[in-house]
Amino acid sequence: MKKHNRTFFAVLLLATIVCFAQSGKDQKDSGHAIVTPGQAQWQPAGPPLPPGAQVAVLDGDPSQPGTQYSIGLKMPAGYKIPPHWHPMDASVVVVKGTFVMGLGEKFDRNQGHELSAGSFMRMSKGVRHFEWTKGETIIYVYGAGPLDTIYVNPNDDPRQKGGSK
Repeated sequence: MKKHNRTFFAVLLLATIVCFAQSGKDQKDSGHAIVTPGQAQWQPAGPPLPPGAQVAVLDGDPSQPGTQYSIGLKMPAGYKIPPHWHPMDASVVVVKGTFVMGLGEKFDRNQGHELSAGSFMRMSKGVRHFEWTKGETIIYVYGAGPLDTIYVNPNDDPRQKGGSK
């Protein structure tokens, strides 16, 4: 019986491997994205962000509705983003530096929550918030597009000022 059991399990294992291998052939490769820190292609972020930030699209297209995206945002020390909100949920991971985020429609440094490297936050659609950095800071932002920023005070929007310089 023991020999029969081993043979049965060997055949079962072989059949399982063949089934998985065959099902893999029938499926299209969904693609993989691997980006090391040195491979990120940083470019000036431009509006809607204040001048000074750089962005790298890591995966997807943040401008397309319903499309999953991942971007990197590199900000210099003391960088400030006035109160704003987003028309979609977004998740953020702090990769380098200290990212400070506060809730509300008025910029108030006393209301900031410091997020050091390794921290995570999720910002829900429509929540008014503001941010600044301590030291050069890099965050990764991901969600479903389209990614946009709407300022509480329209005068804070760089798009209203003719773009960033």
